[in-house]
Amino acid sequence: MKKSRLVVAGIAGVATLGAFFLSSAPPPPPPAPAAPAPVAEAPRPQTVDVLVANGDILMGSVVNAQDLRWQPFPKDATNPNFINREGDGEAEMKSVVGSIARHPFIAHEPMRREKLIQSNGSGFLSAILPPGKRAVAINTEPSGASSAGGFILPNDHVDIVRVFRDEEAARARGGGEVMKSEVVVGNVRVLAIGQNVQERNGEKFITSQTATLELDPRQTEQVILAQRQGTLSLALRSIQDVNKVDTPVSDDGSSARRGLTLVRFGVASDLMSK
Repeated sequence: MKKSRLVVAGIAGVATLGAFFLSSAPPPPPPAPAAPAPVAEAPRPQTVDVLVANGDILMGSVVNAQDLRWQPFPKDATNPNFINREGDGEAEMKSVVGSIARHPFIAHEPMRREKLIQSNGSGFLSAILPPGKRAVAINTEPSGASSAGGFILPNDHVDIVRVFRDEEAARARGGGEVMKSEVVVGNVRVLAIGQNVQERNGEKFITSQTATLELDPRQTEQVILAQRQGTLSLALRSIQDVNKVDTPVSDDGSSARRGLTLVRFGVASDLMSK
């Protein structure tokens, strides 16, 4: 064979072998999947530091620096009455220190200025009184017989009942002792029982001979006069009746209906008069 033919045959053989290997080789791997698009993170809510009670603060307590701390709150969940740190935080805290709590605070509760008052050296009781109100102390029996058995606590609401002898009614009925009762003032708040202005953690208080009540000026006159004319007792009201409107009293301070007990020859009978 000629040399040129041998070269052509060799080239053809090499091409055949190459085609064989290419046809028997495994297929190329599939392309890698595309990476998922990154998920955008939700924006974190903006927060603002709010001045809160570091622990329970009782009504009438003087607020100290240890009673306060800053706590982050979501900005869109804050109240305009909250004290925040966006301005001069140190000055804001100093303005609260030394105030008197007109109402109790629980731990972590935001401080609000309407629940605080600057005493300026005055007593705590005058500081917690709302504008236009008076604190009047009345005598009660130490046994608790005239104060719901000793279960009346500060911030409860009571009716003030006067019991007295009606000499004129007794003469009109031909003798005997006539005892009359009337509600002098209804639905008033108790500020203190004795020296106790707050109950904490179920702690019992000592029943005292005085109860300090929150009255308006007209009620103050009625109660002081009634205390001179008879014996006063406190009737505890249900917490559900605090906002109930009672029967109005007449101009002389008496209620529309009165209870009468006629005692004649040792026999008592209940009567009602208007």
